[in-house]
Amino acid sequence: MSHSPVMPHVLDALKHFDSCTLSNAIEELNLRPRNEGFIQRDTACMFRRLPPIAGFAVTARMRAATPPIEGRCYYDHIEWWRYLQTVPAPRIVVALDIDDPPGAGALFGEMHARICMALHCLGYITNGAVRDLPPIERAGFQLFAGSVSVSHSYAHVVDYGQPIEIGGLRIQSGDLLHADMHGVLSVPQEAAPRLPGIAARILRDEHALVETCLDGDFSIERLADRIREHTEKQICQ
Repeated sequence: MSHSPVMPHVLDALKHFDSCTLSNAIEELNLRPRNEGFIQRDTACMFRRLPPIAGFAVTARMRAATPPIEGRCYYDHIEWWRYLQTVPAPRIVVALDIDDPPGAGALFGEMHARICMALHCLGYITNGAVRDLPPIERAGFQLFAGSVSVSHSYAHVVDYGQPIEIGGLRIQSGDLLHADMHGVLSVPQEAAPRLPGIAARILRDEHALVETCLDGDFSIERLADRIREHTEKQICQ
């Protein structure tokens, strides 16, 4: 597990930007290929009106199609809750549903979400199912899931703390994640303090380009000038 030195004020700053803008900022630093570092499939944002979240991943594997070996209640795994607290807050729970197919039942409903909020979690990400959407949305807790279920079935945590992969993104506990209506982005922790400044400059540049399109004097020549200015700024960074 990589307990991060990322400071609270940096996390707060990241939440002021959408995931697309932060993705663009990471691209400018050339830290990884542009087709990596984000969940590409298997999940969707449940609450598109909620603001972005940024926190540290807490990984687990779960299943719902068969009963747990011990325990009957889907939220009574005390050791799981104790483990969750070992990851720095704020936290984002990321659970891989290992049933085939996933989604036989929902690990996260209102009860699980409420417990996680009390433990300083901001959201839940899974390729499986979720339920109790209205009360969870009212609480301001974000969900990303592959489906919605009426039942928790036999949902239970199988194990936790191991690296998992959802939608092409490999995630381990302690990874810094940013998520919003567009999806889930992995943020390189060493670059996190630089990203708010880069993202703010990207938004200014985009605003200037939009103004060029809307000011009534648009031309290909002016567009070319704007694109050239933007390219030169990127080179100078």
